[in-house]
Amino acid sequence: MLKAEGLTKIYEDGTQALLDFHVEVRDGEVYALLGANGAGKTTALHLFLGFLPPTSGRVYVNGVDVTAAPLEAKKFVAYIPENVRLYESLTGLQNLDFFARLGRTKPPDPAEYADALRRVGLDERDGHRRVRHFSKGMRQKLALAIALARQANNMLLDEPTAGLDPQATAELMDLLRRFRDEGRAILMATHDVFRVKAIADRVGILKAGRLVAEYTRSEFVHEDLEGLYLKYMALEAAVSGPDGSGER
Repeated sequence: MLKAEGLTKIYEDGTQALLDFHVEVRDGEVYALLGANGAGKTTALHLFLGFLPPTSGRVYVNGVDVTAAPLEAKKFVAYIPENVRLYESLTGLQNLDFFARLGRTKPPDPAEYADALRRVGLDERDGHRRVRHFSKGMRQKLALAIALARQANNMLLDEPTAGLDPQATAELMDLLRRFRDEGRAILMATHDVFRVKAIADRVGILKAGRLVAEYTRSEFVHEDLEGLYLKYMALEAAVSGPDGSGER
């Protein structure tokens, strides 16, 4: 479970990134946070990860207050950024072993690695290749394998389909559906409306740091979601920062 209550982030220079942001992502649910560049999506994810302190409000991972206990909260969450950063000179398996050990109370069983790679569509040969030779899609898959090996039941994804070809995107969406069906809570920040409509259980539209609309799947599946999104993007922001800017 991922939960934010009244989350606000204002940077030292006065830039308002989030204002009174509320969201709850339940186990077995994909929540898509739609918004343009600068809307506050990445800031929201970084607050869930404890990378930034909130100006006010609370954020929880599995009921753990991220601000009060950041290391404990990190045990229950995996983060897949737009550009997955791995150790280029290490193999897929070596990266998997290194990152899987972070945040676990006991070392993972290396026998889990082959299964994690298989489940995300990577094979034994990929595990022994150096990551510098991986495509972007393969890096995304390896990041998901790391999440499996770390036994993280909450996942944060930032623009996961950006730069992927159609086949890699379809494979990624299929993996996310499977993880959702296994009971993981998935918060996905994106502006890919088409993929959101295909996979999301709920959608929130973020503009200038403010959640301006939220829809359940039953509400948006038969609607023109792109049209709804563009309507809100065209409206004047109800709340904006002192300089009119949003997320960094």
